[in-house]
Amino acid sequence: MPGQDDHFKVARKQSGNMPNTKMLTTQYSNKIIVIFALTKFYQLMKRNLLLFTSLIFISISSSVFAQSVAIDYGKNLNTLTTAVPFLLITPDARGGGLGDAGAASFPDANSMHFNPAKYGFIDKDFGFSVSYSPWLHKLVNDINLAYLGAYKRINKRQVVSMTLRYFSLGNITFTNEVGQTISNYKPNEFAIDASYCFKFTNEVSGGIALRYIYSNLTGGIFVAGAQSKAGQAVAADVSVYYEKPIEIKGMQTKFALGANISNIGNKISYTENLDRDFIPTNLRLGFSYDLNFDKNNSLALLLDFNKLLVPTPPVYYQINEVTPSGDTIKTPKTIKAGRDPEVGVVRGMIQSFYDAPGGFKEEMKEINIAVGLEYWYAKQFSIRAGYFNEASTKGNRKYVTLGAGLRYSIFGLDFAYLIPVTQRNPLENTLRFSLLFNFDKVKTKKEKEGEDIKKNE
Repeated sequence: MPGQDDHFKVARKQSGNMPNTKMLTTQYSNKIIVIFALTKFYQLMKRNLLLFTSLIFISISSSVFAQSVAIDYGKNLNTLTTAVPFLLITPDARGGGLGDAGAASFPDANSMHFNPAKYGFIDKDFGFSVSYSPWLHKLVNDINLAYLGAYKRINKRQVVSMTLRYFSLGNITFTNEVGQTISNYKPNEFAIDASYCFKFTNEVSGGIALRYIYSNLTGGIFVAGAQSKAGQAVAADVSVYYEKPIEIKGMQTKFALGANISNIGNKISYTENLDRDFIPTNLRLGFSYDLNFDKNNSLALLLDFNKLLVPTPPVYYQINEVTPSGDTIKTPKTIKAGRDPEVGVVRGMIQSFYDAPGGFKEEMKEINIAVGLEYWYAKQFSIRAGYFNEASTKGNRKYVTLGAGLRYSIFGLDFAYLIPVTQRNPLENTLRFSLLFNFDKVKTKKEKEGEDIKKNE
């Protein structure tokens, strides 16, 4: 999601001019127990983080790494931009209150966004949710994101789910070069998802999701002599979830891991003549550790790592610039550092681990970190806090989030509030609201009689 806010600011800024489609697509004994548990959590995090870092390091080519020693391109602004960045916006208030962390949080009706594999561990038979968020309201007042999610358990091991994400960009007036109005339009984007989750064991589940993406930013007007069109794409998610209960000196704890590669799909285009753009294929790795102090009080610690699996823009030579070999550049788009971004989807995903002009140092800056804390009392009331960090050269999104939740019977309500760390951030004071409904399976007379017999035995 790097650069997504800039994408929308540019789109709105261009509302009075002939639209540029490239822009448009662009938180004494009991204390000892807690300390011990936190120490174990840290050790687990450190081990997994080192493994992840090592894998990335191995994938870095020696030539690119050597390049970063000579010239530190990683100090320059070099954001990753994709089409349809709305797919990476956290749509629900619970995830929004946890700093956008959620790959390994306990499952709910909104698990599709973070990790569809979590549905295998949901303890209800059926549920749905409705979420709403005014977006970038510090800039404009008519951009918003709506999200609907639902799941249904087939049996003890299988769960299916569906979601609808709708993003409205408000009203835009298109004009020509002399300021004459061409048309008024309400750009919009949406995605429809369907997923299937299978619980392999009591500790591991896997999930796959299919997604149809529709993005209409121009309403079919002509741009540079070519008629624009709605962009369309089909994508898939592949995910896995693992959780392990652990008892520490009589206190029940739980460690969980989650991984999700989302939006693996075709490139998208808004005209027949322009190059296609990558959609935001994203790798999310998450960790969580739940501490149940007693039957009423619990605390969850969450940590997520996110990396876009799309090519990093290279550094190009300027016209008439002299290369180290003494050649004078006469043609544009000659790469000075980095790799050619005009590649296929699969190649782009692989290349994204080693193509940054600044080498390994810059690659590490492309990993966004989200940290969340979630406290529950009697499994009915919760307070949340989180922090999201993105490198200053990759978008500079840094913010604190606060949230609260309420659960009563089948009903749930969540609220989240975003506080930017950087000044003049368009995400300032972003709000999210979610309503959830969860239903237990309606038992037959025979099932109820069987339960009564077991209780009396």
